[in-house]
Amino acid sequence: MSATTTTPDSAPAAPRLTGAARLAELARIKAARKRKDKLIETVLLLAACVSVFTTLAIVYILLRESLVFFSNVPLWTFLTDSQWTPLFDDAHFGIAVLLSGTLSSSLVALVIAIPLGTVIAIYLSEFAGHRIREVLKPVLELLSGVPTIIYGFFALLVVTPLIQKIYPGLPTFNVLSAGIVMGIMIIPYVSSLSEDAMRAVPMSLREGAYAMGSTRFQTATRVVVPAALSGIASAYILGISRAVGETMILAVAAGMQPNLTLNPLEPAATITSFIVQVALGDLPHGSVGYQTIFAAGLTLMVLTLSFNLLGYWLRRKYREAY
Repeated sequence: MSATTTTPDSAPAAPRLTGAARLAELARIKAARKRKDKLIETVLLLAACVSVFTTLAIVYILLRESLVFFSNVPLWTFLTDSQWTPLFDDAHFGIAVLLSGTLSSSLVALVIAIPLGTVIAIYLSEFAGHRIREVLKPVLELLSGVPTIIYGFFALLVVTPLIQKIYPGLPTFNVLSAGIVMGIMIIPYVSSLSEDAMRAVPMSLREGAYAMGSTRFQTATRVVVPAALSGIASAYILGISRAVGETMILAVAAGMQPNLTLNPLEPAATITSFIVQVALGDLPHGSVGYQTIFAAGLTLMVLTLSFNLLGYWLRRKYREAY
């Protein structure tokens, strides 16, 4: 007859929960999990609201200060005057002068960025191998990490002398060299987002095009690009907004001279470069000249908002669901 032996280290087994106790324990665990989820949800909501509150605060400040400016300068004069000399004794407040410089520099930048960015995106998406893509894309995106002040001095000290060898009459400060360097800076924005949109196109569309006898280039340009048009348009709109809002390249290389012209071979002032010029602190706070930076900033915000709304409309109109 065998006897059961127990060791001093052995512990008695935990008592098993009854049905009611087990349900109570599960309810407690579920309640604790809900509280944790609610806390995380609240933190995420507050984080998301930061951008909304920041945007509302910016809009409030711009509107409040701009109303003070427009109480002294009529809106019609602000929109139609052909001179911009708010810091002179004979002050003029024609925002069209700054808009012309902004648009001309942005057009030069987009002429560089959109074709090159699109071609690079097509290559990375449809022709480059995996290893080449994983090397080229991060290297390309490094361009967007270079400080814009460095781009400005590069435009002034390198690009402008090169263009002057072709066009000797080019001024030292001009919109053309600044716009070219801006376009180089914007290329990663266009190429990266466009490439992501193209790679999101289902492989079945490519296989169908190959089955119909299309070449790789025909498939890329006639199937993939039209299918990804909404994403590519969004990349273009982002590039436009980035060009319109650029500051330091234009402040260094474009001359900050308010000329009402769309000729990129001349110096010009843009909205952002004027804000930099006035924000240095030389004007007394509350003066009309000081208030001009808020009116110019409001104009810039309306301009970029218009481009963003255009991009939203293009996404809604041309978006393909697969």
